[in-house]
Amino acid sequence: MPENLIVRIEQLVKIYRQPGADVEVHALRGVSLEIAEGEYVAIVGVSGSGKSTLMNILGCLDRPTAGRYWLGGQDVSLLDDDTLSELRGKTIGFIFQSFNLIQSQTVLENLEVPLFYQGVPPQQRRQKAIELANLLEIGDRLHHKPSELSGGQQQRVAIARSLCNDPLLLLADEPTGNLDSKTGQVVLDTLDRLHEAGMTIIMVTHDPEVADRCRRIVEFRDGLIVSDQATTRLAR
Repeated sequence: MPENLIVRIEQLVKIYRQPGADVEVHALRGVSLEIAEGEYVAIVGVSGSGKSTLMNILGCLDRPTAGRYWLGGQDVSLLDDDTLSELRGKTIGFIFQSFNLIQSQTVLENLEVPLFYQGVPPQQRRQKAIELANLLEIGDRLHHKPSELSGGQQQRVAIARSLCNDPLLLLADEPTGNLDSKTGQVVLDTLDRLHEAGMTIIMVTHDPEVADRCRRIVEFRDGLIVSDQATTRLAR
């Protein structure tokens, strides 16, 4: 496996079985894909096409029924649940459409949570959280709670939190889905800057304009990749 490959999947199959019913849903039907370090990739497709299932597997939140997955050269398929959870916490950053912030905690506390679970000492946690808040231009909101922030500010907190573990891979699931177009542009500009700094980003989106911000678009249909092409987007 080439050293610069972050993601490599071979013939991934995912079948969901409904409990108590003889019904199978084939979400992925033998998908193979490679993503190199520093790529900015959009995963697109209609609802039920398999894109969210793939994202869950890439994020080590679910396991395939068959096939293999290498993350940063490590065969994820062979890991037990505890090791998989540890790998997820150390190497993957997640950005969700619904932000998933802890409403009772301040921005600073939200950013410190993943660092706490990594065993980072208190002083280092605080310093890292402040650095990330400043990077995402929310340093003046450290002592505000999510309900006191705009949608765009909340998403920037979520992006900052996703960077706390210095991830190998950043996964964004409809990151602008709950935002108006102007605020969404600010979030996309932020992801552009992270990509330009070398971050490997995979983003699920249903919006063609959002997908076009990426450098490569992979389209899913009925559990299969039907298109995989570079975009013509010019660097901003």
